[in-house]
Amino acid sequence: MTVLFGTSIPVGRANATVTGPGAVPAAGAGAGPCRTPAAAATHRPSEGSVHSWDLSTGVDGPGTRFVTFLSGCPLTCLYCHNPDTMRMRSGKRTSADDVIAEARKYTRFISAAGGGATISGGEPLLQPVFAGELLCRMKNDLGLHTALDTSGYLGSRATDALLRDVDLVLLDIKSWDRETYRKVTGRPLEPTLDFARRLADLGKEVHLRFVLVPGLTDAHENVDGVAAFAATLGNVSRVDVLPFHKLGESKWQALDMPFTLRDTPSPTPAQVDAAKAVFAARGLTAV
Repeated sequence: MTVLFGTSIPVGRANATVTGPGAVPAAGAGAGPCRTPAAAATHRPSEGSVHSWDLSTGVDGPGTRFVTFLSGCPLTCLYCHNPDTMRMRSGKRTSADDVIAEARKYTRFISAAGGGATISGGEPLLQPVFAGELLCRMKNDLGLHTALDTSGYLGSRATDALLRDVDLVLLDIKSWDRETYRKVTGRPLEPTLDFARRLADLGKEVHLRFVLVPGLTDAHENVDGVAAFAATLGNVSRVDVLPFHKLGESKWQALDMPFTLRDTPSPTPAQVDAAKAVFAARGLTAV
């Protein structure tokens, strides 16, 4: 579970200038702000639909991180704990300059805590130009370790240039059984597997995440299918087995969306440990 230092911060107009001891120079000082080629071609600062940002420690990557949640997702996961990020129109149109200005306030603290910046969602690759510029500037202008949190379904939208600015990919593989995957997400599995193989070819570090849902994704053959595939890649440094929870149920209700897993229990500690053991048996580090 992610532990937040406060709550998610609604998007607003950020102060672009930070002064005082330890302040980071303004983005673009000297060489100019980092821009992806696609963003540069627009001749204006990139903008995107942003739900919120926060500081977190937990499943958003190593250390304390500045996490930007982009709005919009092509998947409709049954257990999504942020259904309010599914629609892009639910976010606030925000410039990359504003996001970077907000992140800049915390860079000294984040660096001291061994953290970085994570672009999450929703699905960030639904907005690849905006996500790419944020990753580029977080890494090159602010000097932060960068992570991309993605389902991989839109991995074909991630250019090699975008991935060069990603230090770590947090990749969800929600099921190995194709029918179950489509039931959980509403989409096919193959694009995610293709993206995982591409990341392996690029030597990009991956933390794989698997949500354990009793009666849905917890069958031994399903867990072992994900584990066997991950073991072939050679770049999966960690597997997070995440127990299903219903902390987002109230959001589904507020949005007048049916939460079909309302009667599904969370897995027991023994069930979680059993799933971790399946990944460990394939030579993977499972936590």
